Amino acid sequence: MKVLLTSTLYPTPGATKIVGGAEIFARRFAEGLVQRGDEVEVIRAQSTPEQTRETCNGINVYSAPVQNIYLPFTEQKNVALRSIWHAIDDWQMQAPMIAERIRAFKPDVLHSNNLSGLTTAIWRVAAQLGVPVLHTIHDYYLTCPRCSRFDKGRSCEGTCTSCGILTYHRIRATHWLSAVVGVSERVLSIHTDMGIFADTPIRTVIRNASTEPPRAPYPRPLCTDEVTFGFIGRLTEEKGIDNLMQALAALPSDRIRMMIAGRVSDQEQQRLRQLAPDARIEFMGFVPPDEFYKRVDVVVAPSIWHDPGPLVVADAKAAGRPLLGTHFGGMPEVIVHGVTGWLTESDPASLAESMREIAADPHKIEEISRRLIADTNKWLFSDVLTSYKSLYEQLRQSRMSRLRTPAEEAPEHPAVAKSGLIPR
Repeated sequence: MKVLLTSTLYPTPGATKIVGGAEIFARRFAEGLVQRGDEVEVIRAQSTPEQTRETCNGINVYSAPVQNIYLPFTEQKNVALRSIWHAIDDWQMQAPMIAERIRAFKPDVLHSNNLSGLTTAIWRVAAQLGVPVLHTIHDYYLTCPRCSRFDKGRSCEGTCTSCGILTYHRIRATHWLSAVVGVSERVLSIHTDMGIFADTPIRTVIRNASTEPPRAPYPRPLCTDEVTFGFIGRLTEEKGIDNLMQALAALPSDRIRMMIAGRVSDQEQQRLRQLAPDARIEFMGFVPPDEFYKRVDVVVAPSIWHDPGPLVVADAKAAGRPLLGTHFGGMPEVIVHGVTGWLTESDPASLAESMREIAADPHKIEEISRRLIADTNKWLFSDVLTSYKSLYEQLRQSRMSRLRTPAEEAPEHPAVAKSGLIPR
């Protein structure tokens, strides 16, 4: 099987930028396919000027020039320039590197991930060249220029006028897709409830699994006089970091300590400490996940947006760490309250009360931890690969069937024709 995989970011030694879990998934996924004997090429958006082709772990990684006024993930505070950028991104019709690599590599499928900078033009070009397109939804790019559906401290329940205007062509472009995968039921339903993907033959969910190499989880001896909670990820408003700090301010520092892993400036660290001046907090910086999980008893994911499928949930389970999550996004689908972790409301008072109750029963923490470690029915990254491979094979078979169809009987458009695949 030949797979052309695209992702706005794809970390390599020559371009190390990581913003979220999607690019970590993309690299682990591509390398997993290669380990199974598939041929893979990667196209990412250029993140620095003059970024050239790179070979990483046997995979050719191409950087497509971004046809816009600045590169993705560039700090841009000018609202007018941001609007222009998103408008250009929405109207993009050409993807020359995609066309070039399709002609040279001849993939069986194009698998797109995050799209900023690459745009939905990659779908159009691939479909017109006869390559089936599968898209994995890691964010809200198709309905929100900021990709988060989060504004003014709250998760958006609807699509505002400006977002509707700046994503109009993105939504229309979904008719080029042969399949769409949500990393959670929630992220897929937010799109389908708006009528998006109505013409996409396959709509399904494949949940994230830990992208870490397989390793044995480790039980952590619990100290009865204190419990160590941990937060790992981007320290941003939608991730609930401010609510977490305010919750810590209301908790006894002699019973609870907090480990925070993730990049944070000295100025932001000082601001966060001021929200909980008496709490015992250690900022670990950007560290390997193993180092973080070995030092915590319970992981906290206090998101206040519909996080599509946070990798922290899968990583915590793989490490045998119970997780306290909120009712947002994909977390309620994978956390069984009191069995594999806990769910709470996201406000500071509810967070504090849940953390207090958890800390008061360390034996329950140990019970859940051992249950996670002993689970023999874990959803592994190998299962993710197998699920996608099955979809690829369906798309390839459907494509071959269309190629065998006499020209006069061929459907008008290969990407939207009913292919015999059963929609979800």
